[in-house]
Amino acid sequence: MDRFGNFVVRHKKLILLIAVILLVPSVIGMAMTRINYDMLDYLPDDIDTMRGQEILLEDFDKGAFSILVVEGMQPDDVSHLKKQIEQVDHVVDVVWYDSILGDSVPMEFLPEKVYDAFNNGDATLMAVFFDTSTSADETMEAIGSIRSIADKQCFVTGMSAMVTDLKNLCEQEEPIYVGIAVLCSVIVMMLFMDSFIIPLVFLASIGMAILLNLGSNVLMGEVSYITKALAAVLQLAVTMDYSIFLWHSYSEQKRHFPDSNDDAMAHAISATLTSVVGSSVTTVAGFLALCFMTFTLGLDLGIVMAKGVVFGVIGCVTTLPSMILLLDGLIEKTRHKPLMPDMDKIGGGILKIVPVSLALFVVLAVPAFYGQSNAKVYYDLGATLPEDMEYVIATNKLQDEFDMSSTHMILADAQLSPEDARRMTDEIKQVKGVKAALGLDSLIGSHVPEELLPDSVRRILKSDRWQLLLVSSEYKVATDEVNRQIDDINQIIKKYDSSAMLIGEAPCTKDLITITDHDFKVVDAVSIVAIFLIIAVVLKSASLPFLLVAVIEFAIFVNLGIPFYTGTELPFIAPICISTIQLGATVDYAILMTSRYKLERMGGADKKTAVRTALVTSIGSIMVSALGFFAATFGVALYSDVDIIGSLCMLMARGALISMCAVLLVLPALFMVFDKLICKTTAGMTKISDLSKGVI
Repeated sequence: MDRFGNFVVRHKKLILLIAVILLVPSVIGMAMTRINYDMLDYLPDDIDTMRGQEILLEDFDKGAFSILVVEGMQPDDVSHLKKQIEQVDHVVDVVWYDSILGDSVPMEFLPEKVYDAFNNGDATLMAVFFDTSTSADETMEAIGSIRSIADKQCFVTGMSAMVTDLKNLCEQEEPIYVGIAVLCSVIVMMLFMDSFIIPLVFLASIGMAILLNLGSNVLMGEVSYITKALAAVLQLAVTMDYSIFLWHSYSEQKRHFPDSNDDAMAHAISATLTSVVGSSVTTVAGFLALCFMTFTLGLDLGIVMAKGVVFGVIGCVTTLPSMILLLDGLIEKTRHKPLMPDMDKIGGGILKIVPVSLALFVVLAVPAFYGQSNAKVYYDLGATLPEDMEYVIATNKLQDEFDMSSTHMILADAQLSPEDARRMTDEIKQVKGVKAALGLDSLIGSHVPEELLPDSVRRILKSDRWQLLLVSSEYKVATDEVNRQIDDINQIIKKYDSSAMLIGEAPCTKDLITITDHDFKVVDAVSIVAIFLIIAVVLKSASLPFLLVAVIEFAIFVNLGIPFYTGTELPFIAPICISTIQLGATVDYAILMTSRYKLERMGGADKKTAVRTALVTSIGSIMVSALGFFAATFGVALYSDVDIIGSLCMLMARGALISMCAVLLVLPALFMVFDKLICKTTAGMTKISDLSKGVI
């Protein structure tokens, strides 16, 4: 370690030069990394809903699907608008009632119920199919073109419209996220650190690491918009600790090497590298636990954030020391007394209320666990978007004018007889909440032979292998009602065709609910076991991992339980992410205090003195770390109009403070109660005898 520290000190200018040069490919990599705004795209490829979408694209040349509500236009004008939309790049079909008739079949042959399905007063519906996927760049560009053609008389809804608006909103907000996180972090660091300049140095070093991390995402091809939005903020919040560790170590070493800043920094790097690597392992483990999700958004977020921690550690022991050494004179001129309370008084006060802390821990554990187990989550991400967003306005129009909230598609065997197809369609129409079910056979009726229809009409709803049926539902996506409806429709279509598939946003979301419910249990278990084992190895103890994990899990339960008692719904991904992120990022607080407690006990201190010393010496670092985490995420939570981003940031901000309180209040009490057990089950402590009386 000393050799590495000396190497960094000797080559500080070269290290900074290399870091700056690497920023160029990093920025290029960021620009080349595609952002995926479709959450359903992360579902497993082997489920029916995803296979059905592939079939739809391969056999019908149809990927994305949107519904257009057109108001205040005469039929001739609507027909002209339809022809204009058909000319938009990547629009493969526009289905209106005249699409079904073609030129050779008189309009009178169209059943009245079919006509009514497309019209209501001065409002009419069109179904638009694209030859690209829901969140493809080409689809989003096509949505923009359709909106510009139709102006204010046309409202576009569907997943692609939501994805388009979400992309625009995120691109507006993301630079502001980073700005808010940086500003809040700087304010906290300036108040609680001992120099006004050093927080800016921290941010410069961390900023380089963030750019390197985001630039390296190009190797993944694309990342989720959630990953992109959170990566910089979360990396800043999590890796700020490492910079603080180095600064404190350097300040301490300068007292031992007053004549040589280089020697002081070389020793500081050596000391910091050991502690930072040990600290970062639990954080990396927490993020990597997300990779065990079947819903591959976890893999996306887990890899990017694990990389971010690694880049943060590298930057902490390379670019940051180099910057500090080159700016040491300026940093020293801006020294000030940090705004920190008297730690001795706080430590003494905490030890006086140990019985109260234990009582609160026991009393709150049950309602906290119950709350987090029963907190409501939502899966319809479009439902929380701003009311003035074009997609939301269009969705409300569709619901108000046509009593439609979602649209399903059925892929059935093309060889299914017309009679069976009609019977199947008739049964589907009887399912509760189904507004209409339209297929080729139900549209033309039994009195019009299919052969009379032109190929241009038939290809819309039939291929060599499959036929397509459209089902409109009055139920919203991700509701219990639509999920029961999906089950009923699946039973019907499987009765007539065992290979039939029900696809669309609502069926995909139903799969999402099932899959992520399982993922939560798996990821939670993996993160706990992984971090438990890491703590056991680091602290060489069989009992301490139980205590540390219990304290942080308690903090997580409290954090995730609060929404239940306040009646707040969380985005479905929040419990999965927070349980791993909060555990991995804040268990370091507990490890820091535990390491000092263990050191004091092994040095001969009695348990009360050891606990007090560990508490007093750890309070400052834990508070600064937690407040920095809070500052980097809380401002984003208040600002963001994207609820999934705001909710995650609010949970992380609140989680940092709750973990801080749990570690400072509960962990010392557990040390006092379980001191004998800890000594008997921890390497190097088995021969310790405590002469102090009583447990507390």
